[in-house]
Amino acid sequence: MKHLLFVALILTGLSLSAQTKPETVVLIKTEFGNITAKLYNDTPKHRDNFIKLIKQGWYNGSPFHRIINNFMVQGGGNGAGKSDPGYQIDAEFLPKYIHKKGALAAARMPDQVNPEKKSSGSQFYIVQGQKYDEKTLQMMSARSGFTYTAQQMRVYAEIGGTPHLDGGYTVFGEVIAGLDVIDKIAAVKTGTGDKPVKEVTMTIEILE
Repeated sequence: MKHLLFVALILTGLSLSAQTKPETVVLIKTEFGNITAKLYNDTPKHRDNFIKLIKQGWYNGSPFHRIINNFMVQGGGNGAGKSDPGYQIDAEFLPKYIHKKGALAAARMPDQVNPEKKSSGSQFYIVQGQKYDEKTLQMMSARSGFTYTAQQMRVYAEIGGTPHLDGGYTVFGEVIAGLDVIDKIAAVKTGTGDKPVKEVTMTIEILE
């Protein structure tokens, strides 16, 4: 009995330790300014993969290849022109993480060829979005089946986002400084395929 209690205490301690682990903070450097974001600990597969790629230098000179104003800015290929590392990541959907402005989320292939909604190994996007009132969110919720808390509705009303993506893409972090930089990037002139006419690149590093 004492042995079982000891094991239980160890497991409890490990659980508490995981919950209190500091969130990793990353710095995304661009010509328009810097974006600081934190990675969620409860999406560990995406967090660890993102950290691994940053340490490998994958995002050094990485382009934002798809930009849609009032929606999002997407990047993730490496500076040498490779679009992804050749693998996918299991989805980590958590209803508490929504596509509010500044959400850091993983891009993926469409449902038709990716029914498990697995994420790209490196492609990600940062949400800009727009504001939505409660009535509109309730209508969207009725169609998607995604249920919003009162607080989440306030967030969409006050800072905006892209709620139609909720429940379909893994949100694994959020911007904590530099939301204005997202607006600047989103405003650049784009051409075919929403690709910027003038290349916009980034370099990402981990802040210790």
